[in-house]
Amino acid sequence: MPSISSWLLLGGCLFAGPALSASGNIPAQAQLIDQRKFNVLNNTRPPAEFNDTNIFVPPGMTEKSLTGQPFHVYDEEFLKIIGNNPTLTRIAYSEVDPLFHEAVVWSKGTDEVFFAQNAGPPEAGTGLKKSSIVEKISLAEAAAVANKTDAVGLVTVHNVTSPESPKVINPNGGNNYRGKLIFAGEGQGNDTAPALYVMNPKEPYDTEILLNNFFGRQFNSLNDVAIHPNNKEIYFTDVPYGYYQDFRPSPGLQNQVYRFNPDTGAVRIAADGFTHPNGFTFSPDGKHAYVTDTGVGYSFYGNNLTEPSSIYRFDVTDDGTLENRKTFAFASPGLPDGVHCDSWGNVYAGCGDGIQVWNPSGKLIGKIFVGTTSANFNFAGEGRMVICAENSLYYATLAAAGNYVESEM
Repeated sequence: MPSISSWLLLGGCLFAGPALSASGNIPAQAQLIDQRKFNVLNNTRPPAEFNDTNIFVPPGMTEKSLTGQPFHVYDEEFLKIIGNNPTLTRIAYSEVDPLFHEAVVWSKGTDEVFFAQNAGPPEAGTGLKKSSIVEKISLAEAAAVANKTDAVGLVTVHNVTSPESPKVINPNGGNNYRGKLIFAGEGQGNDTAPALYVMNPKEPYDTEILLNNFFGRQFNSLNDVAIHPNNKEIYFTDVPYGYYQDFRPSPGLQNQVYRFNPDTGAVRIAADGFTHPNGFTFSPDGKHAYVTDTGVGYSFYGNNLTEPSSIYRFDVTDDGTLENRKTFAFASPGLPDGVHCDSWGNVYAGCGDGIQVWNPSGKLIGKIFVGTTSANFNFAGEGRMVICAENSLYYATLAAAGNYVESEM
């Protein structure tokens, strides 16, 4: 394994030492990315040819070399995150149907990870005609194949069938909630309103609806949900992606972040002013909230490249109010969808090429590169991560731990 020295030749590119100090060895599955090598390019293509849909391949590299060593080190801070021997294993694949999309949540009690199929794409046939499904894997099975790069067929993906009443309809975001799981459902058609569902992670997966309206008005299409680590209230985002994918009516509310106290029943607006507020998470100490705005993406209606593809950070006051919004990061390629923090406060987002990682100041320090869109992912305790990449499902090992919130009041 090459060490970080004054000069490094890695993946066909020469990397200068001053950008990364001599702090140790580079793991076998990692490679350094020297941004100075592409600050000035011989050819920059116009926006119609190269935009948010294109994977950027630095000079001297190929997509094969990028995926061959998928842990990309943009700053030495990332070495602490990945540790000495990070691994990335593809554990499931669906040729057509995007089964591995969103709502990635670790059930600590069962040591399983739950996730949801994509709602709305024609390939899945979900959205209006049928609901997308919840699925799960055993982490013990995933860990058993972590020494492989491709273990498709060796880990069982289970279909989790919730009771018909109430059935979890088109789940998108997910989180832990009082020993159970909470899902943000996007709704279906005119009559099945978007809702927050709670599911038991054990059979028969009994469910209940916590909230399905704002003073009688349907939400647009609930997207993500997070529990504040201190006040334990539920914060969630609402966007019109169900409408953009033809399974929800025209939006009846502006796109906002909401705050819900399940014990008092109080629901109120936490923040507005977004184009498409999408992913949501809190820092480990609860002092900051991170909201992704995927305004660039309009699904069936195409993209608007002048809209946000950004992560915004808010300060969270002692009473749980969100204030002092600032731009934290802008993601490329694709858009920053699901967002999570590790226990050190670093921020991870699912983007157009995999998982991108920023330190608490908003500096990009590394990527877990899968070469395609990863809408969501999540830690499963310490040193484990499950990544949904639409048609592929990945299991990663690294040194960082997730920011797990025990949500009992």
